[in-house]
Amino acid sequence: MPVPSSTAGGPRQFHPHSSRKSNIEYMFGIVGIPVTEIAIAAQAVGIKYVGMRNEQAACYAASAVGYLTGRPLIVIGGSSDRNQETMGAFQEFPQVEAGRLYNKLSVRPSSLEVIPAVIEKAVRTSIYGRPGSCYIDIPGDFVNLQVNKRSVKYVECCLPPPISTAEHSAVSKAASIIAHSRQPLLIIGKGAAYSHAENNIRKLVDLCGLPFLPTPMAKGVVPDNHPNCVAAARSTALQHADVIVLLGARLNWILHFGLPPRFRHDVKVIQIDICAEELGNNVRPAAILLGDISAVTKQLLEEFSKRLLKYPSNSEWWKRLREKITNNEERSKGLALQKSLPMNYYTVFHHIRELIPKDCILVSEGANTMDIGRTMVPNYYPRQRLDAGTFGTMGVGLGFAIAAAMVAKDRTPEKRVICIEGDSAFGFSGMEVETICRYNLPILIIVVNNNGIYTGLDADAWKEMLKFGDPATCVPPVSLLPNSHYEEIMSAFGGKGYFVKTPEELQNALKASVTDKQTPSLINVMIDPQSERKKQEFPWLTRSNL
Repeated sequence: MPVPSSTAGGPRQFHPHSSRKSNIEYMFGIVGIPVTEIAIAAQAVGIKYVGMRNEQAACYAASAVGYLTGRPLIVIGGSSDRNQETMGAFQEFPQVEAGRLYNKLSVRPSSLEVIPAVIEKAVRTSIYGRPGSCYIDIPGDFVNLQVNKRSVKYVECCLPPPISTAEHSAVSKAASIIAHSRQPLLIIGKGAAYSHAENNIRKLVDLCGLPFLPTPMAKGVVPDNHPNCVAAARSTALQHADVIVLLGARLNWILHFGLPPRFRHDVKVIQIDICAEELGNNVRPAAILLGDISAVTKQLLEEFSKRLLKYPSNSEWWKRLREKITNNEERSKGLALQKSLPMNYYTVFHHIRELIPKDCILVSEGANTMDIGRTMVPNYYPRQRLDAGTFGTMGVGLGFAIAAAMVAKDRTPEKRVICIEGDSAFGFSGMEVETICRYNLPILIIVVNNNGIYTGLDADAWKEMLKFGDPATCVPPVSLLPNSHYEEIMSAFGGKGYFVKTPEELQNALKASVTDKQTPSLINVMIDPQSERKKQEFPWLTRSNL
């Protein structure tokens, strides 16, 4: 039962009261005997329980709440009764040991009395230092076990995470390197969004006139329409920058490991990160600044107030970047304005961009759908984009959307949640549409449907293919059933469904869905099964603009 930690008098049973004291607001899961009683008890103390249709989706939802609220994921799992261990008990598995591979803390309380202390430890571990998930294992016999209330070790909620700053000498060295750069670039990572560093980073960009590139979930830390955003010239910016400042971004596969040919061999990297172990991965930094992204950026601002730096907007570097931005935007615009049917990705995203609210929370997953949507649909505010991220996990979309809608309902009820899915990605967790309707979450789901994974077949080609024999032996592995009516899943549970094939139908469906702020809806957008991204400069394995 995943629990985001934004989300056990007289004889006492296992009770979620200790979770509520740790400021846990939401619980996602699927219940069964005897876990049902835990969910009921959670509701009784004010924790909002959201029953999902799939345990993976429940975990995705809880993790998204952690990102949105700064209170990461706590997973509470049930296990066999203690007196049945090694006997082949129902679903017996070494869960604590397995959990250690994937969590910052993996623990089974030794008794009912210590559960509050264990919960506090898990919450504290999850939010201190580099944030991460924790696992708490609850034996089945704990659920209805009774102890004397006086023996329970109650613990107050942990203090907020301490804010660390970088060494002054490192800040001074980094500022000097930036000041002497000819082709600088800021890369804003998800860590910057998580640390709420947007105000300080915006000031740094404006003060120094530096070009910046956001990673996917950092879109909106500085608005995508800021004149210094060079996302539309991503490859050029990465390949030719002589100094790169990493603000909570990692040099992993998303940034091509920081290595040639996608980067200069002599590029100087200034790395700012809260995790010491991350410093120096793949590339030896010219300067390392260990600390909270917002606090360290403020240190850089203070340093630049002493040595004023304003990178010239008429430099050759800026001219080169702006030329590439203009060329790429013109190519995308040409594809977006094509009149041919079926529509292509760019046409669909053009209309989505024009008609959805600028302050909506965007959730996206899928291959081309996520990648092209990232370039076509801008973000203007921080922590309002959720996508498949570093692991590229498909199936996260609807869980993320449910989490975002729950948080928005409590904190910003006027904000819409819009989930843009590829048809393949939607299939991973499509039954969560029932969850959306059950909790009356006015999420707008847009399925960009090309009848397949990457590409598909139209109805005529599908029929011809079947003439060759069994679909298992002759249909391309990436193909899905043509013209599937995913919108009828939404209609089946009481939401509104739209099946659209033309720009006009798409516009009408979008206007109706955005206007109706009470009802969940799904727009199933049919596009050309062979529609792909525009031609790239690099092979597929290195093409990602994630």
